[in-house]
Amino acid sequence: MKQPAERSLKRSLKHSPQHSLAADQRWKSSNDDGLWASPYTLKSGETQHHSLGHSQIWVTLLDMEWQIRSQQEEQQQVPKDWKLVTGHSLPSSDIPVQRFIRNGDAEMVTYVPAMADRPTVIRPYQPLTIAADGQCVIYVGTALWMNVCIGPKQVLVASIPLSEPSLTWVGSNTMEGELCYSAQSYARLALDAVPKRPWRAVTPVNIHNRRPQPLLVERFNLPTQLLSIHRNHLGQLWTPGVNVEVDTDVNAASMRVDPSPPPAAGPCEPLGPAREQVSRGRFVRTLDRIFG
Repeated sequence: MKQPAERSLKRSLKHSPQHSLAADQRWKSSNDDGLWASPYTLKSGETQHHSLGHSQIWVTLLDMEWQIRSQQEEQQQVPKDWKLVTGHSLPSSDIPVQRFIRNGDAEMVTYVPAMADRPTVIRPYQPLTIAADGQCVIYVGTALWMNVCIGPKQVLVASIPLSEPSLTWVGSNTMEGELCYSAQSYARLALDAVPKRPWRAVTPVNIHNRRPQPLLVERFNLPTQLLSIHRNHLGQLWTPGVNVEVDTDVNAASMRVDPSPPPAAGPCEPLGPAREQVSRGRFVRTLDRIFG
């Protein structure tokens, strides 16, 4: 004899995404904004539907397993908030599912933000020129990953990008270099002009051009895998600042990651650690790997 939760899930698999969302509205047990690093408790048969940035994510608890589904949607106008609905229905069966064995009676799920797992090449829509011996602070917003963590020990089971990442090769040739993500940015100079979104973290990048010639910044390599994530008193997400110094040697530049978010962020609490730890001292790369 089939359990009620199983019968409900089988019926819901026949529904389209639109019908699924309508069903969630009828069956919902909660409809609220999502929150990072806040434990949620589900009952067997329940599904959380997250609408966050360009992503739709479904997390389901069954008697013996967790199921996670996700899909990317290109939208002209991305919603500003993180919408979360808990109900008893699933999206279309066309959406792939990841299954994870449920250990014990774990009913808790926590969503922890994470930066990209490799460097990200930031391309300003309009290039910037920094005068000789000049400097500026560029505020960059980068899309996050959602780490789905299960149980009171927050065991990581899935890491989902909240925006489909593009890949690019950075190096002097096809043999020397590294594979990075690529993202465009407005590279805003005024902090007030930076949109604050729950699926993006703000990184201040301080570039000091010590050369006697101007420096044209058409793109730069942000070490996102070395950045931790913090939340300020307004609920906004920040990373520590990144400092780049270009000396007289045009073939080299130095990069340093601050230990904490900048004073402009205000009081902050840590949410997610960096994927890789920063070694002591300066993190150095050749100039063409940072700006080329």
